Amino acid sequence: MKEIILKIKNLSCGYDSQIILSDINLTVERGKLLGIIGPNGAGKTTLLRAITGIIRPKQGNIFFEDKDIYQIGLKELAKKIAVVPQSIIVNSITVEEFVLLGRIPHYKRFQFLETKKDQEIAKKALELTDTLKLKDRSILEISSGERQLVLIAKALAQEPKLLLLDEPTAHLDIGHQIKIMQLIKKLNETENLTVLVVLHDLNLASQYCEELVLLNEGKLIRQGSVNEVLNYRDIEMVYKTTVLIKENPLNKRPFVILFPPKEWDEQK
Repeated sequence: MKEIILKIKNLSCGYDSQIILSDINLTVERGKLLGIIGPNGAGKTTLLRAITGIIRPKQGNIFFEDKDIYQIGLKELAKKIAVVPQSIIVNSITVEEFVLLGRIPHYKRFQFLETKKDQEIAKKALELTDTLKLKDRSILEISSGERQLVLIAKALAQEPKLLLLDEPTAHLDIGHQIKIMQLIKKLNETENLTVLVVLHDLNLASQYCEELVLLNEGKLIRQGSVNEVLNYRDIEMVYKTTVLIKENPLNKRPFVILFPPKEWDEQK
C-alpha cells in the first residue's frame, strides 16, 4: 500500500458563519495526480484553501504527512505545499524575479536577498516549465498561457512535495491547455510530485488524472478512478444536464459528450 501524504477527516469549513464544505473525508497517496471536479459553487477552491491553512476548519482535521497542518508553521508548510492560483495581481517585475519569490519560505533568518542556490533552483524551475527564455521579460507583458507556466515555475521554486493548482487551464486556448496538462503530468511522473488540480473540463480531467474527486454542493460525491467517477448517473445528477459517456479508443478512458436537450430527444 502506498504512503498517504494527505488525509482529510470529517472536514467542515467555510467563510464566517457560512459552511461551504461539509463532512469531507479524503485521502491522497504520495505521487498521485488527482483531479477535483464539480460544478460552480461545489467547494473546489475552498478545499484547496483549507488544505493550505488559509481557512480553518469548523470541524474535522487535515493531516499532511501524518501531522495536523495547524501543528506545522506557515513557513514550514510553504516549503512542503505550493499553490498555483487562478490569477495574480503583481507589479511590473521580471519573470525571474517573480519565480524567485517562491524561494522566500526557504530564506534563513535576516536573509533579504536570494543566494546562488536560490538562483539555481529558480533557473531549474524556469527550465522545467520552458520559460527560461522569458526570464528578463516583465510578467505583465507575457501572454496568459506564458503567465500560467510562470506561476507553476514559482510554485516549483518552493520545492514542494504537494502541488495544488486551481483551474490552471481556465481562459486558455486548447493548445495551451494541453501544454499545461502535459507539464503537470510530466512533473508528477519525473519529479515525484503529488498533484491536486481543480479542473472544469471533464475530458481533460479524464485524460490526465489518475484519480478524480467529484464535489457537489459542498459534499464529496465520489472518489476513485476516472472510470468510476465519470459515470453518466453521477455526472448528470451533479451537473444537471444530459451526457453520453463513451470510451476513448486510444487509451480506453471515458470521454464525456454533452447533448443539448432537444438533440437528445431527437436521438430517442
